[in-house]
Amino acid sequence: MTMHAFTLPDPDTQPEFYADTPTKRLLAWVFDMILIGILCVVILPFTAFTGIFFFPFLMLVVGFAYRVITLTNGSATLGMRLFGVEMRTQDGARFDFGQAFLHTLGYSISLSFPVLQVISIVLMLTSGRKQGLTDHVMGTVAVNRAARY
Repeated sequence: MTMHAFTLPDPDTQPEFYADTPTKRLLAWVFDMILIGILCVVILPFTAFTGIFFFPFLMLVVGFAYRVITLTNGSATLGMRLFGVEMRTQDGARFDFGQAFLHTLGYSISLSFPVLQVISIVLMLTSGRKQGLTDHVMGTVAVNRAARY
């Protein structure tokens, strides 16, 4: 059995992998946030409605779990799947639990500090592979599913 080494697609020679990914990630994020909000509203009765008093924290916990679970099981959140984007590691593989957890942790930290979120957005709009801050740190990318390798 031979091992095959994969690398990420080159944005100069294979731009179709990265075309419109920042826009698709934004639309996926909006979809995911709406879905997470709905999940939290469904959970509220199970907290005897005390969840109303810590709703932002509930959104944070449910959102974290949602992202880790969906990224682990398909290398994309449901919103990303809807808009045809999936996450890949630096060697082109799908996310496993550890990578999904670390990516979600990085995303959560960048949301906590507005300057980090702005840096992430600027990087997505200006870098060749359209990577956010967490993507740059981890060496991961969001690619178009239709252009999969």
